[in-house]
Amino acid sequence: MRFRHADTIWATFPELASGALYATGVDARVDTGPRAAAYTARARDRLAGTSEGEFPEVLAWRRTFSRLGVKPTQYRCASESLLRRLRKEGALPRIHPLVDLCNALSVAYGIPVAVLDVDRIAGPLLEVRPAAGDETYTAFGGGVEHPAPGEVTFVDSAGRAHARRWTHRQSGHSAVGEHTRRVLVVAEAMHDGGAETVPELLKAVEEEVAAHWGAVTEQAVLTRAAPDFVFGG
Repeated sequence: MRFRHADTIWATFPELASGALYATGVDARVDTGPRAAAYTARARDRLAGTSEGEFPEVLAWRRTFSRLGVKPTQYRCASESLLRRLRKEGALPRIHPLVDLCNALSVAYGIPVAVLDVDRIAGPLLEVRPAAGDETYTAFGGGVEHPAPGEVTFVDSAGRAHARRWTHRQSGHSAVGEHTRRVLVVAEAMHDGGAETVPELLKAVEEEVAAHWGAVTEQAVLTRAAPDFVFGG
């Protein structure tokens, strides 16, 4: 399978820093709680000094949403939503050991991290691109939506959208669950320094996945010159 950002995304957002990791052999039987707590503590310490709305990582995504015509205080990127919840409630929700770990890394680094079930994605291509308007998106509640033309989303080869408003919300269709064994983790940053942050975050994911599952991983940092991540053999 191949994951990439469309040329129009790189042309419009040259500041984008992105990377992806593919892992096989994950399941829901391990306990990532202590490690997730350590990453969450880093975020909590940072929030003690200022709100998430002042983080440069969050501000960069707010500017991106504004450029896309999306009201950034109505539709927040995933990392901002998680940081906001952490600040207000003091904890993050428990969903799945890998998702919990990646959510904790997302708040620690301040950037969105998507985790998708590869077996729920129609290959051979998953592409981040503007929607045509005929893509189908399955909400977590089970309802079907259609991203508006021009809305940035993750689209597979069957025309299924796996996100709304780029980094705002993932799809219920490819959400990680008890059945999941193969995953694609995608980290995306827009702030100055993102090119250093993304590889560091991916390395942390790789190390945690190896420590908890002994899973086989492949990863790549994506650029305009090398936008494709081919994974899974």
